[in-house]
Amino acid sequence: VHVHVTPHFTMSEQEMTAIQVTDKGDVLGAEETSTLKKSASAPAAPAATAPAPMTMMMGGSVLTLVFITFVLVIVNIGSDRMMNNQLGKKISNKLDSISDQLDTVSAFQYSEVGIALDLDTNYCSGAKVDLSNFNCTQAVIDGVEQSGANVTEGYEGLINANSTPPITTPYYQAGLCPVNVHWHLGAEHLSVGEYDEHGKGPYDSYAIYDGEGATEVDYYRRKLGAGGVRIGYQCQYYDESDSKYTEAYDWQHCTDMVVGQTYEIHWPHSTVGACGTPYQYQTPFYDGVFCNYAAMAPNGTTTHNNVGVQSQTFTVVNDENYYYPDLFKGMMVAGDYGSDIAYYTGSTTGTSRDNDICSAYSPITWQVDRKCHLISASSFDKMCADMKAQVDDMSKDLYAHGARMLVSDELAAKQVV
Repeated sequence: VHVHVTPHFTMSEQEMTAIQVTDKGDVLGAEETSTLKKSASAPAAPAATAPAPMTMMMGGSVLTLVFITFVLVIVNIGSDRMMNNQLGKKISNKLDSISDQLDTVSAFQYSEVGIALDLDTNYCSGAKVDLSNFNCTQAVIDGVEQSGANVTEGYEGLINANSTPPITTPYYQAGLCPVNVHWHLGAEHLSVGEYDEHGKGPYDSYAIYDGEGATEVDYYRRKLGAGGVRIGYQCQYYDESDSKYTEAYDWQHCTDMVVGQTYEIHWPHSTVGACGTPYQYQTPFYDGVFCNYAAMAPNGTTTHNNVGVQSQTFTVVNDENYYYPDLFKGMMVAGDYGSDIAYYTGSTTGTSRDNDICSAYSPITWQVDRKCHLISASSFDKMCADMKAQVDDMSKDLYAHGARMLVSDELAAKQVV
């Protein structure tokens, strides 16, 4: 690694527009799904016509035949029911046998490359490569770019990163897969006119403003009821007179979320994650980013073209018109969503870093949506439900993390686009 180491969720409508997303986080586009229709019932058979008049003898014969036919039908129905009951018992017994066998063996699953994976052993756990934070004075001298930066179109940081350019294609085309999803309270990046110092939002008891003592140990502060985390920039949508920004949502899976608030979602990606396996998604995200590093990364592998983050900023609303079913797998790219992207190289973020203490996890690619978007609270909650369904425990990412303060011009790289 080339790094600087100095020092409800079912659809309520039968007809909707679905955005298709692959397991690698690629949005394939919008498709109209047809309305489900039940097959019409088969028309009833026409009623039998009355028989023509017959002699008494013929009538008696007919009655005898009808009686015999009736008896045969009853016998046949009884036989069919007996056979069906026997078949059902055989199927039930077979399923019970299979279930008993599964209970006696360790469950495993094969990855796309044919490696047996023991679901009881998270082989990505502890894969993080530990690099300590260091003094930003040295980062300025050595040109170690940081994040989050100003991503306003036309902005140029003072670090020339031409030798380590960012990935400018969709990550899947460069062989990266998403390995985590988490979000920050407010935006860590700055996009003038979208999410900036003029943004606004609701009262949030978990928000700590500069000078109030925000720390990196977000999870433990929340767990112990010791306060919140540093809030970043906010979008400009919030309107206290509009109920979609103020009506409370009954959160089932996410923690400490507030309707009307701004959140910046990050999707870390990596070429050496456990792509295509049950352990693809990891918390902490470092374990996902470095999962197969020791085995797969050749000597001299650089981070700027092997590690990347997608970033998209939202204001949460209580309005199902803004529902999106799969925030879990990656940035939304459809219409206005993901249409204006800033590409640059930077670092990992978080409130343990600022403009005095810098991250050594640099350079990595950032692809940041410059626009702020509306998203329904149910979309966020669905994402949290998906996180809970992963093999690895992602519970420490079910709430908003603190936002690092905007990095100075001296610590920011020039944008490529």
